[in-house]
Amino acid sequence: MAVLAVAQFMVVLDSSIVNIALPDIGTGLHMTASSLSWVVTAYVLTFGGLLMLGGRIADLRGRRGTFLTGLAGFAAASAVAGFAPTAGTLIAARAVQGSAAALMSPAALSLVTTLFSGGERAKALGVWGAVAGGGGAAGVLLGGVLTGTFGWPAVFFVNLPVAAGVAAGALHYVPRGTGTRGRIDLPGAITLTTGLAATVYGLSQSHDEGFASPLVLTSLGLGAILLAAFIATERAVAQPLVPLRIFGLRTVTSANAVMAAIGAATVGLFFFLSLYLQQILRYTPLEAGLSQLPLALTITTAAWLAPRLAARTSVRTVLVTGPLLLTAGLGWLSTASVHGTYTGDVLGPALLVGAGLGLSFVSVNVTAAAQVAPSDAGLAGGLITTTQQVGGALGLALLTAVATNRTGTSASPAAVDSGFRAAFLTAAAIAAAAALIAALIAPRTGRPAAAPATGETA
Repeated sequence: MAVLAVAQFMVVLDSSIVNIALPDIGTGLHMTASSLSWVVTAYVLTFGGLLMLGGRIADLRGRRGTFLTGLAGFAAASAVAGFAPTAGTLIAARAVQGSAAALMSPAALSLVTTLFSGGERAKALGVWGAVAGGGGAAGVLLGGVLTGTFGWPAVFFVNLPVAAGVAAGALHYVPRGTGTRGRIDLPGAITLTTGLAATVYGLSQSHDEGFASPLVLTSLGLGAILLAAFIATERAVAQPLVPLRIFGLRTVTSANAVMAAIGAATVGLFFFLSLYLQQILRYTPLEAGLSQLPLALTITTAAWLAPRLAARTSVRTVLVTGPLLLTAGLGWLSTASVHGTYTGDVLGPALLVGAGLGLSFVSVNVTAAAQVAPSDAGLAGGLITTTQQVGGALGLALLTAVATNRTGTSASPAAVDSGFRAAFLTAAAIAAAAALIAALIAPRTGRPAAAPATGETA
């Protein structure tokens, strides 16, 4: 279990560890704000877009082999990222990292569910959940320490010894297995990932080209066509990547809609908060990383409290409360000025945001699984993770477009801060939409213990 948990920790870590390093990366590789966002987007987009495909490959080709293949690709891409001489090389390496993570993560989770049973499985999944939650928080802190001490390449090189240790442990402790018969839905994976990539690219180019430019309109139109083709493909194939029937459950539909919005707001939050701390408040990378410790601790505490609050009220109540707290925190952050301070402009919002995220992550996952048949439990869990990553990629592209359009061509601190505030305010609106979705369409599932185990619709 330790081997698989460390691997998942590394996957989650890499979605957040680069945030603190972004200003140094931008300076070192001469990247603009819009191109800098692709250091994050390339990872979460490929990870989310290919995650369901990775799970399918693990089932058909063998979990251990898929896990080790993904691990090797992840390590190789990390090395390339650390040595990257140009922005294009770094972004390409991050895309390969995300693709490798999409193989490694679902294969590791499948191994956890098959190697353990009964009470041991419950304990193992508890460890898995704790690692998944702690990895993101640890990434922010570790990113600050590594960047401040060794420079930005260290946030990628740190994966190499970890991957070597995981590989040695997997070869020794994880048993070989065989795959099952079936087909891989490559058309579905290709149309989904390329459709999302085209959409994100169109949004990211809106500042330089203008929203009405042929490039932006063509990219957005192509994205819409490819995503429509994905839906048509999933309806037509016998073994779809994402069986659309599962969206017949209101619990699944509402949970994924809320998670998409939460993911969109959250990825943008950490991206712009790291930039605000270093570019406006002039924190060092180490100071910026340590300053987010209260946020990380609040997320952990709120996640621990969420099941207890749901037991006293209802899952739906917690599902609505989480995004509302997130909205309040992001709205508060949108008032942070160029003359702001940590205690006056960041700490309070960070505590609200942390509480909102902790409540949201737990209640969304409980809602998604509430009425799903046991045979679809893995599908529902993988879909939530996919939705979170895809929402994050789209959200970051949108928020970056908002920020750069507000900033314009000026590089003054006041103009840059104005862009950050616009991004935080837009993220608050997205979080408010998540709360509205939860209030309007999430079913009243009652307390967690009362949720039915069948797959019937609400």
